[in-house]
Amino acid sequence: MCGIAGIVGGARTDAEATVRSMLRRLAHRGPDDEGLWSEAEASLGHRRLAIIDLSSAGRQPMISHDGNLVLTMNGEIYNFADLRRDLETSGSIAWRGHSDTEVFLECMARYGVEAAVSRARGMFAFAVWDRRSRTAHLGRDRFGEKPLAYVADAAGLAFASEVDALAEALPHRPALSADALTAFFRLGYIPAPLTIFEGVQKLEPGSLLRWRVGEGATTAPYWSLAETIAAGRLDRFSSAAAAAEALEPAIGAAVRRQSVSDVPIGLFLSGGLDSTLIAALMAGGSPLNTFTLGFEDRRFDEAANARAIADHLGTRHCEMIATNADALAVAPELGSLYDEPFADPSQIPTVLVSRLAAREIKVCLSGDGGDEMFGGYVRYPGVERLWRTLRWLPGRRTLGRALEQAPLAQLERRLGFLGPLAERYGSRAALGPSLRRAGGWMQAPTRAALVEAAMTIWPAPGPEIAGGADPAAWRPSPPAFDEPLEGSLWRDGVDYLPGDILAKVDRAAMSVGLETRAPLLDPEVAALAWRLPMRLKIDGQTTKAIVRTLLARRLPLSLFERPKVGFTPPLHAWLTGPLRSWARDLIDPALLRRQGHLDPAIVGEAWRRLDDEGDSGAAPRIWAVLMFQSWLART
Repeated sequence: MCGIAGIVGGARTDAEATVRSMLRRLAHRGPDDEGLWSEAEASLGHRRLAIIDLSSAGRQPMISHDGNLVLTMNGEIYNFADLRRDLETSGSIAWRGHSDTEVFLECMARYGVEAAVSRARGMFAFAVWDRRSRTAHLGRDRFGEKPLAYVADAAGLAFASEVDALAEALPHRPALSADALTAFFRLGYIPAPLTIFEGVQKLEPGSLLRWRVGEGATTAPYWSLAETIAAGRLDRFSSAAAAAEALEPAIGAAVRRQSVSDVPIGLFLSGGLDSTLIAALMAGGSPLNTFTLGFEDRRFDEAANARAIADHLGTRHCEMIATNADALAVAPELGSLYDEPFADPSQIPTVLVSRLAAREIKVCLSGDGGDEMFGGYVRYPGVERLWRTLRWLPGRRTLGRALEQAPLAQLERRLGFLGPLAERYGSRAALGPSLRRAGGWMQAPTRAALVEAAMTIWPAPGPEIAGGADPAAWRPSPPAFDEPLEGSLWRDGVDYLPGDILAKVDRAAMSVGLETRAPLLDPEVAALAWRLPMRLKIDGQTTKAIVRTLLARRLPLSLFERPKVGFTPPLHAWLTGPLRSWARDLIDPALLRRQGHLDPAIVGEAWRRLDDEGDSGAAPRIWAVLMFQSWLART
């Protein structure tokens, strides 16, 4: 896990100095070492977080044994031991050390870049320069765990792990992208290939970019989730028992591969099903370090659950309860920690738990990807159930508009009888805000539109941007599905997972030099997950049915059979409490008018709903505005 940067082509006389400036912006990603390699047409840089082969033999940029390829890489190749054995069976290599980077580089030299990437299991973003053919390749892992941004034309290519660092190579500050802002205010993140800047792109997950002097850049996928889904449809598991017999050893093997490290390793133990399964698979060997963050508000807290699991498994458990003071301290830093506007409020606890873990270890596994692979979000069955009701409801769009626009007190007064029903089904939100949000959903004309509405912070085109493209336009074409619900899992796998979940964890962890790994995103595990018929993922209102089956083999039911809480902080309470003064300063109407990006009237109405009416449903909208403003303030 590191930071990479470089400039290729362009005949820039300042390329080496510029790459050094880019590396300074990436120092947090690799606090252990810095490397720079340059020749006439290429300058590649690297900030190192030393995890495997801590010696100088693991330094980057690294040159292949034949002297032709130069590689700078961020990430880990988990099956490097197998790849090394394969290389050795077809010829001897005088290895310099035992790093995964050296093995990956020699695979490229032996088989070619695309063939090497296809053989590799890992999380990675890399750049490799071919000195003979004067060709550069950029690559990104299958699900987008590691970030990579670039600018390219026929004359040159510049790249970096983060947009901030890449800006050092640009001749002037680019304009903000209308498409990116539309996506951000709608989704809370900016999906690939967009970045916040016009003309700057993210390499998409599972893709390779090829750049050659005088020809410019072309990109193409080497792997796609759509192909994995299509293959899974042809070979469905016939029963839960058959699925469990295949999944358990595959997940166990992925956990073992991702536990290889020359430095201490641990696990983010949330108390949810995915991290609990990984903990159960890791337990039994050397003592396992586990880390949990909880909240003072019991409605949002799973710390006690995680503690019980840790006690049962005998881990070395470290726990922190996030307080109002913690939120007040972290929130103003978020604009600097995230290289683009990013508005998933669980970024606060993610930063805090990363800091907690980084005091003890340098590598932490997580359960990320399990919700998208195995159907873990409660909105999956919830949206399906809602659509079955709404599609037959007469006048639903008119009723929906009325619910959205009605004063909150009126909704609470007239429909208060629904409150006990909401409590019965475990709702953490007040009734009025829930009804307002439902009003927006009721206006969805199709099931697909309802799915999008459930993921939308601010309806398109956003509070101030006109003309930005619908974020869905940037997604790959969907494959065929056996059941409509599979479309929701696919949508999250190609959009929400890389754009939100993985970006959130990467930036938070790397801000303190902590590597994170996600065993459930192993390609074999993903392939098996998409062989599951939907009933083995979501059984009625029960999510992750197959994961519960696997856990029941190893743990008492009382340790994991409970309602899903998630990692969402008490945002409304924080914004109207300890963060109120900070928020009011950032959304001051005079400041918004001077900046010219946001409409003060629209922002003011969202704040009025949040602060005056107590509408917790407005909190995500205000949070998106605050994260944009916070990002602007540090650029």
